[in-house]
Amino acid sequence: MVTLSIVVPLFNEEENVQPLYRAITSALEGKIKHYEVVLVDDGSNDDTGFLAEMLVEQDPRIRVVRFRRNYGQTAAMAAGIKHARGEVIVTMDGDLQNDPTDIPMLLSLIEEGHDIAVGWRRKRKDGTARVFVSKVANRIMAKVMGVAVRDSGCSLKAYRAELIQDIPLYGEMHRFIPALSQLAGARLAQVEVKHHPRRYGVSKYGFSRIYKVMLDIISIRALLSFARQPFLWLGPVALGALVIGMLFILSSIFTWRTAAFVDASVGVLLISLSVFMTAWGLLGRLLPAIEPDNVNFASLCATLPVRVRKIKES
Repeated sequence: MVTLSIVVPLFNEEENVQPLYRAITSALEGKIKHYEVVLVDDGSNDDTGFLAEMLVEQDPRIRVVRFRRNYGQTAAMAAGIKHARGEVIVTMDGDLQNDPTDIPMLLSLIEEGHDIAVGWRRKRKDGTARVFVSKVANRIMAKVMGVAVRDSGCSLKAYRAELIQDIPLYGEMHRFIPALSQLAGARLAQVEVKHHPRRYGVSKYGFSRIYKVMLDIISIRALLSFARQPFLWLGPVALGALVIGMLFILSSIFTWRTAAFVDASVGVLLISLSVFMTAWGLLGRLLPAIEPDNVNFASLCATLPVRVRKIKES
C-alpha cells in the first residue's frame, strides 16, 4: 500500500529530472518505505518527458503523466493529484528550489493531526522584484479571503488525500488550496522550509501571472460567498426589483397617461425578475445539500467539512 505520493509538475526541466529523482530518493531513504513519485510532464518541448519515462524503468516507484501540450502548473498538479494513490499527497516544484529533505517534517505535521502542512519560504532565493510581488499577493489574498497563509506561492505542501482529491482546480487555483480548505474547516499548519536558487533551466514564472492570480482571488471569494449565502447576494437585488416593480405598477394604475401601459409592462418585468432571483437563491441554497458533487465551489462548503469531521473522528 502506498502511504505517500509526491506530485511534481514539470515543464522543460530536462536538466532537473535526474537530480530531482536523486534528491527525493536520498531524502526519503530509510524514512518512508512505501511511497511513489508522480511526475507530470506539462507538454514539455524538450526531453523532460523522455527522461522521466526512463526513470520508470529504473524505479517502479516512479509514475509519469504526460500532457500533449502545455496546460499550466495547476492543470498538471491536478492531474498528478488525481492519479496519486497515497494516503498523503505532497506537492513540490520540479526546479529543485524546493528541498525534498523538508518532506518528513511536513509529514510529521500531518501525523500530529493537521490536514494540510504548508511550506513557508522565509529566506527565498529569487529576485527582489519577484519576492516583493509575491509578498503583496499574499497580503491581498489574506485580506480578501480572510485567511492568513504566509506563502501561498510555495508549492511544497502536504495534504491528506481525502481532502485534496475532490477540490476543483483551474487557473492558478493550486495557490489557494490551503486558504479554501481552511475556510471549509481543515486544520492547517505552516512551517518554514528551505529554498534554493535555481541551478538549471529558466524560471517559468512571469509577471503576466499577477493579474491571473488577482482575478482568481476575486472570483473564488465571490463564488465561495455565493455558495454559502446565495440570498446575501441575490436578496437585495430581488427586493429592489420587487419594490421598483410595484412602484411602476402603482404608477400605471393611479396615473392616466399614455405611458401607463409601458409602466405596467416594466413593473411586471421587474417583479418577474424578483421572483426569478428568489428562486435562484433557493436553488443555490438547496443544490449543494442535495447533490454536492454537481456544484464545484459549493462542495467546498458542503462536502469538505464532512470529510474533515470524519478524519477527526477516525
